[in-house]
Amino acid sequence: MHRRILHIDVNNAFLSWTAIYMLKNGAQIDIRTIPSIIGGDESKRSGIVLAKSPIAKKFGIVTGEPIYFAKKKCNNLKIYKGDFATYKYYSKLFYNILIQYSDKVERFSIDECFVDMTNSLKDRDIVDIAYEIKYRIYKELGFTVNVGVSSNKLLAKMASDFEKPNKVHTLFVNEIESKMWPLNVADLFGIGKKTIPKLLKMNIKTIGDLAQTDQSYLIKKFGKFGNMIWEHANGIDNSPVEENNQPPKSVGNQQ
Repeated sequence: MHRRILHIDVNNAFLSWTAIYMLKNGAQIDIRTIPSIIGGDESKRSGIVLAKSPIAKKFGIVTGEPIYFAKKKCNNLKIYKGDFATYKYYSKLFYNILIQYSDKVERFSIDECFVDMTNSLKDRDIVDIAYEIKYRIYKELGFTVNVGVSSNKLLAKMASDFEKPNKVHTLFVNEIESKMWPLNVADLFGIGKKTIPKLLKMNIKTIGDLAQTDQSYLIKKFGKFGNMIWEHANGIDNSPVEENNQPPKSVGNQQ
């Protein structure tokens, strides 16, 4: 049986969840519609941008940069502190919708989950279900998600990273060559920043270049990691969706 996997990723989770919380508690402005960021303590040198609104992005503000530099790019930037309790609350509501569709839901991070729909389709089309989940989350919870649809976790995750926000994308095996291979090799899930210069030196610029590189050569160069990235570039991933209902204990950087 062909597996049917969804990857659901909340669009700009920290900022969206903060905005919804504020609106529910009397705020007059939706911070998603102004130049705003979620950041750490700006009085400390370590204060960085955790998330930014679409308008803040237009000013060139990027996730991970010091708040000090972000403020220099935009004079009227509004800064809001992150609140892990709020994130956990909305993450739980998000998860509660997903478990209505399958008993195999894996929390991959606080704002993204894999859902194995293989045995839960009930003669329904997987893409229709993806659109239904996207619609319900927005209607019931007030924030948008991207949904990736495929036959394994890797391809579903890659699909959900295509054009954002509020989109459903498929990436089935027969679509790898047209949709995934033209992408920059840095876009392949699992490739770290240190590996990219090494691949570029080998004249591997796209995911397609990597997929068509001799597998044994990559293993010789990188060991087991070389085998993994070759498999990923060719859309191979047999890892199961592992049921996991525990929210993460901390918040990493948002992209």
